[in-house]
Amino acid sequence: MSERSEPTRAWLVVIDPQAIFAAPDSAWGSPFFADAMPRIRALAESFGERVLVTRWMPTADRSTSWGEYFAAWPFADQPPTDPLFDLVPDAVGLSPHPTLDLPTFGKWGPEIEAIVGRGAHVVLAGVSTDCCVLSTALAAADAGARVTVAADACAGSTAENHTAALHVMGLYPPQITISDAASVLAGD
Repeated sequence: MSERSEPTRAWLVVIDPQAIFAAPDSAWGSPFFADAMPRIRALAESFGERVLVTRWMPTADRSTSWGEYFAAWPFADQPPTDPLFDLVPDAVGLSPHPTLDLPTFGKWGPEIEAIVGRGAHVVLAGVSTDCCVLSTALAAADAGARVTVAADACAGSTAENHTAALHVMGLYPPQITISDAASVLAGD
């Protein structure tokens, strides 16, 4: 962020830039991931050390509703070491911090809040707009964070689902603001 943005000291949270969501042949691959990735990289370069990257991991307790989830999506029921869960090459090195590996759609929780602080301003980017980004934004807003969603640095499962998720998140002002990468980079 620019020096004039320093008082807000925003953090960028890049949600799940993984092969499972980027690969065109993956059942969960977003056809818009490749378009979003250059904007994600530009944001990360601007935020410097204030970048966190998350990964969704298939480690949830199968005795919960996650058991039915994995039964519905058996291709994703793999060991966490499977290359499906690797960061895409363009996402490697986006953050100086260790990747936050979580078995939940929403990534907001004590792990992120301990790093960014209570009530922090976070900019969200990543995939999928209509699942993990949406779940993270709502939980962060509920916890009192100030959330900006860089819409063009997010990738939805479909264009319609991306638009629908942005619409839902847009119903939460002033806690959630929908923006774009250029505006975030300009400090707006």
